[in-house]
Amino acid sequence: MAETLEKKSYTKPGKSPRHGMLFFHPAWRITMLTLLGIGVGLLNLALGATAYPKLPSTKIFLSYFLNPELVLLNLFPGVLLIWLFYFLFRRPWAAFLGSYLPVVGVSLVSYFKIRLRSDPLLAVDLRLVSEAGGVTGSYTLDFTWLVWFAIVCLIGGLLFAKFFLPNGKKGWKRRLIGTVVCAALAAGAMTGVYMNKQVYDKAVNDVAVEHRWINPMSATEVFASKGCIYPFLYSFRDMFPVPPEGYDQGDAVQLLNKYQDADIPEDKKVAVMGIMLEAFSDFTDFPMMADQPAVQEIYAPWHEFEQQSVHGNLTTNIFAGGTVDSEWAFLTGYTQHDEFRSIVDSYVWYFKDQGYQTFGIHPGNDWFYNRVNVNQYLGFDQYWFIENRYADKLTMASAFLNSDQLIVRDLLNELGSHVAKGPAFSFSVSIQNHGPYETQFPLGTEYITPASTGMGQESCNIFNNYLHGIDNTIGIMTAMRDELEAMREPVVLVLFGDHKPWGGNGNTGYNEMGIDFDLSTTQGFYDYYTTPYLIWANSAAKEVLGNDFVGEGGDCSPAFLMSKLFDLCGWEGPAFMQLSREMREITPTVHVLDRYLKDGEIVAALAPDEAEFLRRFKGAQYYREHEVVPEASKTAENQE
Repeated sequence: MAETLEKKSYTKPGKSPRHGMLFFHPAWRITMLTLLGIGVGLLNLALGATAYPKLPSTKIFLSYFLNPELVLLNLFPGVLLIWLFYFLFRRPWAAFLGSYLPVVGVSLVSYFKIRLRSDPLLAVDLRLVSEAGGVTGSYTLDFTWLVWFAIVCLIGGLLFAKFFLPNGKKGWKRRLIGTVVCAALAAGAMTGVYMNKQVYDKAVNDVAVEHRWINPMSATEVFASKGCIYPFLYSFRDMFPVPPEGYDQGDAVQLLNKYQDADIPEDKKVAVMGIMLEAFSDFTDFPMMADQPAVQEIYAPWHEFEQQSVHGNLTTNIFAGGTVDSEWAFLTGYTQHDEFRSIVDSYVWYFKDQGYQTFGIHPGNDWFYNRVNVNQYLGFDQYWFIENRYADKLTMASAFLNSDQLIVRDLLNELGSHVAKGPAFSFSVSIQNHGPYETQFPLGTEYITPASTGMGQESCNIFNNYLHGIDNTIGIMTAMRDELEAMREPVVLVLFGDHKPWGGNGNTGYNEMGIDFDLSTTQGFYDYYTTPYLIWANSAAKEVLGNDFVGEGGDCSPAFLMSKLFDLCGWEGPAFMQLSREMREITPTVHVLDRYLKDGEIVAALAPDEAEFLRRFKGAQYYREHEVVPEASKTAENQE
């Protein structure tokens, strides 16, 4: 690489060499540019080690250097980028910016994302960059000393490169060679090393694991243990659709063809109303909260509601964010899925094919998670957001605090008008109780105090404000139940939470509750991932369907909840749902971390024959998502 640099004279014509002009020498430039690139990489490591407050940051940072492979994988991008941009622009300050902005920029975004949502920045998040701005605006960013230090490093490095490193030679031939070499190295490194699963699995921070500084079952902690830019680059392998391991399209088609779509009998067509409740969780599942009389009082109406319903827990894939994972799993039956960018087969399309009207409400912005388009891809006829219905009634800030009453009132009105025309399926996503919650003071009743719990005042404020909203939500849901019961039309209602609520940056509130989220145990897994669900029917629906809709429903992934609903209604459903019942019989939980529910315990592996069926099921699931065009969508296109 040094040979491509300009051998610029550092003595003036007719004059003898002068001391103090060393920084004009190519060796000075080579050394300093490389060190600047290394410095960028070291800053990335520091941000990676300190992002998750619950981890011992100093120990994590030092542990990197006990694994030379991890250090090299995190330092190499900064060095390579600084040389790439040097050859492109021949200006050291531009080279520094070309290295610093992407590497440290990614590290800072991941740093804040982990602190706010306990979730690192992954490549797939780049496809939802507009959503990130909407989320970040409602949180308070932690501008720690390290963040300010990163800003100082940007300014200092820029000034140093500008005034102490000379520009390169203007000729283009050597610069072109250097650019091509760097680009080739980057391409080779990405495909051969950075996105290589074997390399990633081997690059384990053994010291952090052995000393139990991280939980190897936590994806966020494993990410942090490998630095930042390296695990981020590795995540590019999941940015675009990749078939599941062992995928065979012929086998997927054969498996799906074992079943045929079954119609819903005309005399059994009842209205279905689903509502996914934002951050809804039963805090009486936590021993400390269960001991608080005021908390028990909040959830007493919900527990009574459960006794009138089929109820259980959802084992979600997400925590404190990522709402659409649970949302889309329920609507499609997919245990895993990619971002939807076109029409995709779903249970919504099946309802349409059965003559159902499909609609819903989300009192948030239509661009968030691209729902304005995705809901059409999923098969909804109508969907209402702030932009097309509530602009004069709600802002995002007010919707976070108080919007359940508004959407329930509208849903009941819409349901009444729709069922007069025929069967209807509605699915809505609430936004009331969205985090973060006020940390400095309670907005309403103080259900818990430092004196009654031993928790800090800030954590009490967070959970008091959360519980204030949940108290309101439960009251609205039970009142809605009563109105549905009074209807002559048969209606089945499904309510479930999408994920656990935010509990402070770094989960400080949960930590103070004594919840350690040890994902290697069933209890820790349930504490982190489960939310309640219930399936209720009014008297008219019970009579039509011949089922009392009462009892324990068992626990399952959100992807299997719709099949539980169909079972209770006595509907066989579409072909894929019939296949998914077979999968649910093997294990009702198929988790993104490759965890499964067997005999009431979370396990890391299935029996060989069960694992083989899971492989085939995932193949059929992938084929359905990417290749199957729902019949109802073809009809809709022809009508247009």
